[in-house]
Formats: sequence, C-alpha cells, structure tokens
Amino acid sequence: MLIKLKRGWELPERAATPEAVFHDRRRLLKAAAAGPILLAAPALLTACDEAPAPTARAGGAVAAEPDPSAHLYPVARNLRYRLDRDQTPEADATTYNNYYEFGSSKNIWKKAQALPLRPWTVVIDGLVEQPFEIGIDELLAKMPLEERLYRHRCVEAWSMAVPWSGFPLKALVDLAKPLGSAKYLRMTTFHDPEVASGQKAPWYPWPYEEGLTIAEATNELAFIATGIYGKPMPKQNGAPLRLAVPWKYGFKSAKGIVRFQFTEIRPVSFWEEIQSSEYGFWANVNPNVPHPRWSQASERVLGANHRLETQLFNGYGEFVAELYKGLEGEKLFM
Repeated sequence: MLIKLKRGWELPERAATPEAVFHDRRRLLKAAAAGPILLAAPALLTACDEAPAPTARAGGAVAAEPDPSAHLYPVARNLRYRLDRDQTPEADATTYNNYYEFGSSKNIWKKAQALPLRPWTVVIDGLVEQPFEIGIDELLAKMPLEERLYRHRCVEAWSMAVPWSGFPLKALVDLAKPLGSAKYLRMTTFHDPEVASGQKAPWYPWPYEEGLTIAEATNELAFIATGIYGKPMPKQNGAPLRLAVPWKYGFKSAKGIVRFQFTEIRPVSFWEEIQSSEYGFWANVNPNVPHPRWSQASERVLGANHRLETQLFNGYGEFVAELYKGLEGEKLFM
C-alpha cells in the first residue's frame, strides 16, 4: 500500500489566494515600513486588517491594451509545487494589492493600468561575462515557462495561495553567466514618475530595489512570475516581471523589474533603507519573530473568514533552511 505524506509546503489547490486580493498587497507594507514617516502605528494596524473591496469584479482588472504575451498562456503546471489549502479567488488576488509606485491605497489596481508594458527592456549587467539588454518578449521566448502553486505571506499578516506562471530565476542567472566573484543579485524596478505618481513622493528611495544572495537566487523555489491564473500578469500584480520567493515576506517580491545586476556588495533593499529597524535584507518568514507593531504568529487568509497559523519559512523550510546555516547572528526573519 502506497502512502503519500505531504511536504510542509504543499497546500491544497483550493487554498490558493484569489487573484484580486493579491493585486493590492503593497500599500500597508510601505506604510508600515515607513513608520512615523507616513502614519501612526494604530492606523497601520487597522489597515492590516482591511478586507478586500466588496465591489471587485470576478477576474480582476482588465488591462488597457492586449498583452502581446497572451498567446503563451496557460502554461503547463509543475506538479512538484502544490498547495495544502484552497487557491485564492482570482478576483481577490488581483484587486487587493500594495503598489506604492501608484499610491498607498489597497485599491490600487485601477491606477496601475497606466503602466505601459511595451516596449519593456531588461538590463542584465554587473559581474557577468558580457552585459546585455533584452526585450521582454525575446526574454520570454528564451525561458522555460511553467505554472507553480505557491503560498504568499505578506509581512502585514495576510496571506494567499496563487498559481504563478513564469520561470525559475536560476534560468535567468544561467543566461546572464555571472562571474565567480558575484555574491548577490540586485533587482531594480521601473522608474517613471509621470506614469506612477507615487514615485513623486520624495520620502521614498525610488526606484524600488531588492536583492538575493546567489545561493537564494539559484534555489529551486526562486521564481520570476510573468503570469497568474493562466493569463499574463496583470499590471497591479507586477507585470511584466516580478519576483516570487515564497519562503520570504512579500515585500521581497519586487514588481515591474527592469534590471538584474550581479554584484559582490550586498544590496540595501527599499524597505531596509526606509526602516532598517523593522525590515532587513533577509525577510524570511518566522511566526516566532513578531513585527515591532504586530504578531506574525498567524495570518489572515484573503477570500476566507479565518486565520491560519504561520509556518517557519512559510512552510518551505525543507527547501531553504540550509541556506541560512551559520548566519544565526544575522537578522534573518524580518
């Protein structure tokens, strides 16, 4: 008799977060990270308990123009990456988002439609054999697209479970051919204040930057998402390229990436620069390490009326725990 034991990271497919809820994930994060720069702590805590907009349409937002990559989707699902909870409704994951480039409201998906997705050029440089630029459609043609079901855990203590389409970040690292001296991968997002009015705010260190170690970037879980729910990525969710690292808090998941730079110097990430006492470089999920202003022991599930206990590394410890051996002196979890 064959008995299959689920791994800690596996969730039932029905547990994936709705697409609409996921779209507005960055408002609270930014407000919370900025601390006194923006809002008082009580207001931030209230915002963390915000519910998805009740008027969100099924299927989420509609892009202003057709996405040239639409013919690529849906892509084959990689069954190695499953869920142990219901998949989040698409309408929730695509209309409940943080995207401070467009403002601090959770209901930011409408403003995000102003972002033009073509032309979109990606720069790959730094400590590589040969720096180069590549158009988004050419890049997609070179990458092995697949679908993965991942949990997503926001530092604001809400969560979702979504079907990302995209490619392993390692495939891009292999394309870049970094030198042996490269220790980190810095990712930079678009910067266009005329389109994204939130980038006119002088108290934020635009453009948004994030970073991973090379070991993290080449871990099998690290993923560049280009689509969601079997469709091209909506603008509010990070089109055309966003990072998905499911064992970390969501603020590591940079949206609208335009540059991948390999470096030997550890990047100072966007939220770390704003409030390093609350947000560090590593940002790994740990239920036993509270945020200075709220507990991380449980999470509010988007599209549901219940909370779940938060898992160490968001349930993906068997894949990533070894990455952090010997780093116990670092601020690994927030």
